[in-house]
Order: sequence, then C-alpha cells, then structure tokens
Amino acid sequence: MPLLKGGIVLVDSSTGAVQRLIALQYNPETLTRTLQVQGVGPESGPHVDQVRLKGPPIETFKLEAQLDASDQLEAGDALATSVGIQPLLASLETIIYPTTTQLQQADARARAGTLEIVPMDAPMTLFVWSKQRIVPVRITEFSVTEEMFDSNLNPIQAKVSLGMRVLSIDDLDYASVGGSIYLTYQQRKERLAASAPAGSLSAFGISGVLS
Repeated sequence: MPLLKGGIVLVDSSTGAVQRLIALQYNPETLTRTLQVQGVGPESGPHVDQVRLKGPPIETFKLEAQLDASDQLEAGDALATSVGIQPLLASLETIIYPTTTQLQQADARARAGTLEIVPMDAPMTLFVWSKQRIVPVRITEFSVTEEMFDSNLNPIQAKVSLGMRVLSIDDLDYASVGGSIYLTYQQRKERLAASAPAGSLSAFGISGVLS
C-alpha cells in the first residue's frame, strides 16, 4: 500500500474547483493541534453561561515539513540541479502572496483614482491530512530554515514550519463551499466519536455521579 501524503489543496472559494495541489515531500513526524474553547462568557458570568458554547473551538495546526533535493540530485534531475528545492519552497510560499497580476491591477486602480481598493481575493486553502481531515485553513505562521546549499547557493535542504488556523462556520458563510467543507470535517469527528468504545461508571470506581 503506497504511503499517503499530507499537504495543501488550493480551491476556488466560489465553486470548489481545484486550482493547485501541494503534496509535502515527506510527512512530518509530528502534528501539533490546539483547540481553544469558545465559551459564552467569563468564568465569573451567570451560572447558565458556564455550560454554553457559542461556536466551535478555535483549532490550530502546527507542523514542520522537511524538503530535500538529495535524491533528485543523485538521479541527475535537471530541475534540482539547476535550482535545488526552490520550486518546492516557492509552491508553498506563494500561497500567502497575492499574484503579480493582482498587484498590477491594484496599482492601476490606484493610479486611476479609485478611492477604495478592495482586498485581493486568494484561493481557499485546504489542509489535507487523510480523508478524515480535510479542512479550510488560514496560514498564520510561515518560516523557512534553509540548511544546505549547492555551489550556486541554491538551497538543497530546508525545514518549513507552518502554523494554520482552521476556518469554521464562525469564519465562513454557512452555505459556502468552505462552510460545507468545514461541516463535513466536524461531522467526521462526530462519527468517529460515536464509534469509540463505550465507557462504564465502574471503570471510575463509582456507581453514579449524583451520590
């Protein structure tokens, strides 16, 4: 069975059409997730608010991806020999760049006297980590450590650290493509939770919770 890859898929936010696929060269050894509870009020608020949720938790992912052109260089790959791992780096980095066409269009509108420049649209970013985890995200952190270089100073090894914030229906329109993808992600969690083995009070050494 082939090893599945994790990675990023860029899709049109209106239609869901896939625009670009970026598979990680090697799956990271660790994936750090945090979930910040979205409670209704502060701890000192009304009693009833302490058991209410105003929305899904704020979930974030952090990972470190390793890029390495050693195998390609050994095989005589022309692209790796010419520019090292720069294409792989660029494919990740340009996710958080507006395109040069968008920049030129914004400049043209500004020169034409447009008073309000509308923020530039970007494709929706999906983080894919198995079929159970396909989730819309916003990249919040991006750092690159280039570790080895060839004689032309092309990087041939690097580590890319990514921080991503999950976009839930608090961030996306409920009926949008992104909202639908998020709901599917949460529904998969609910089905997995329902399939977990049932516990018993005796495992806690108690017969009930009210006595």
